Amino acid sequence: MSFVKQAAILAAATLFARFIGFLYRLPLTNLIGDEGNALYGVGFQFYAFLLVLSSAGIPSAVSKMVSERVAQKEYTNAHAVFKVAMLVAVVFGTFGSLLLWTFAGYLSVWFGYPGSVYAIRAVSPAVLVVAIMAVYRGYFQGMNNTVPTALSQIIEQVVNAIFKIWLAYLFIENITWAAAGATASTGIGAFLGLITLVAIYHLLSPRIKKRIRRDRSKKTEDFPKLLKELLYTTFPIVLGTSIYSIANFIDMAMIAHRLAETGIFSQQEIEALYGQFTGKFIVITTLPVAISSALSIAILPSIAGSNATRDRRAVVYKIGRAFRLSSLISVPSAIGLAVMAEPILLLLFPNHPEGAVLLQFGAISIVFLSMVQVSTGALQGMGKIAIPVIAAIVGTFFKIPLNHLLIGIPEINVLGAVISTVVCYFLASLVNVGFLVKFTGIKFDWVGILVKPFVAAFVMGLACYVSYNAIVAMFYRFSGLATLISIAIGVVVYFLMLALMKGLHKEDADKLPVIRDFY
Repeated sequence: MSFVKQAAILAAATLFARFIGFLYRLPLTNLIGDEGNALYGVGFQFYAFLLVLSSAGIPSAVSKMVSERVAQKEYTNAHAVFKVAMLVAVVFGTFGSLLLWTFAGYLSVWFGYPGSVYAIRAVSPAVLVVAIMAVYRGYFQGMNNTVPTALSQIIEQVVNAIFKIWLAYLFIENITWAAAGATASTGIGAFLGLITLVAIYHLLSPRIKKRIRRDRSKKTEDFPKLLKELLYTTFPIVLGTSIYSIANFIDMAMIAHRLAETGIFSQQEIEALYGQFTGKFIVITTLPVAISSALSIAILPSIAGSNATRDRRAVVYKIGRAFRLSSLISVPSAIGLAVMAEPILLLLFPNHPEGAVLLQFGAISIVFLSMVQVSTGALQGMGKIAIPVIAAIVGTFFKIPLNHLLIGIPEINVLGAVISTVVCYFLASLVNVGFLVKFTGIKFDWVGILVKPFVAAFVMGLACYVSYNAIVAMFYRFSGLATLISIAIGVVVYFLMLALMKGLHKEDADKLPVIRDFY
């Protein structure tokens, strides 16, 4: 199965999971508000950081190592990678869970959100569960099978959504406990996702054992060698990812401390502003990035396999196509979100629609983050795993002083974190793309990748703006319906404009009804 099909499976599952995430965000935000979102967001940030340290690099590293061995028909060694990675995940996952539980009280106070202590502890068991789950996902993806990952994502998120709303409602009289209940659901959903992966593994085990028995390769890799390669491959990935996670911590801490230093904002107002940042800006802008995330996951083992067989032409082709497919989604998402920020927030969070300015200024981050993810997957697949780390360091290096300067200005406040995030991803994408050109000699078709999508998206934005205001002017009470109709109109206009400008390659257009008729 090609990496594009693999990416399509992951993208569909991830988008469905993100859609479920949006569905539960509506009642959750209406239940706990921006303040509760802040406490929930703090707990989730600590969980995400410990998850980075314990398992973030494992899916990519295992996927890369397994795919390289499968390409060489070394099935025994490929399964040995799985066993070594499982041991590493259990050790680091257990350590991460215990660490988070033990120091929850200290961390919540030090970062400026004392009410988040219960949310941090409630999510701590999920670190171990997700670490184990990461190994299974990496193993299946390394064998060019993204179906188990996709299925487990869907089950994990559906269960997570159900328990998140139920537990938040159960403790609604106390916001701190309600936020803790919402974070606890993360572990419950992950546990069901893990059970799904274990079941699929046992169903496929006869086929796996059969391939191992037929393995005629004479090369057998021992535990120390595989452990060393796994850690060597994982460490730069973890380092690069952890830098972005640390950047999130910087946002969290600076928003609390810099706003407090102004003497203008109360603790409740600070938490509400951080809730808008993490519960609206971060959540909404990362939804379209699910496509590029899936492309990144799928392209890594695909490029690793082509790289292992020294098929340089295939490597260049896959990189170019991944960038093109990613931009077709990220560019219109950025412009559409910037234009429709207020109506979208009013539609999603009618009781708490504040924060539109964050989306208006920060929507462009979708494009840069998408480029970072796709380029990172390509570089890791080529074995250039240190480059994304350098890119992350460069972006974060400029983000920190910009954060400090802008957040401390009362008129800008939390918007400063949004602006610095855009700058961070922009610089990181420049570094990654620059090194891709250096290592592969690829000549990106920037007109097809960015210019044409931007032109089509600009026309789309105008169509959304005009249609929304026209419908609201005629039917004032139906602003939510106007938002949905204008977005639908925008989607049609965007793809029609792309077709008219030949902004879609024929191989991509053939997969789209109506659009294919223009080619």
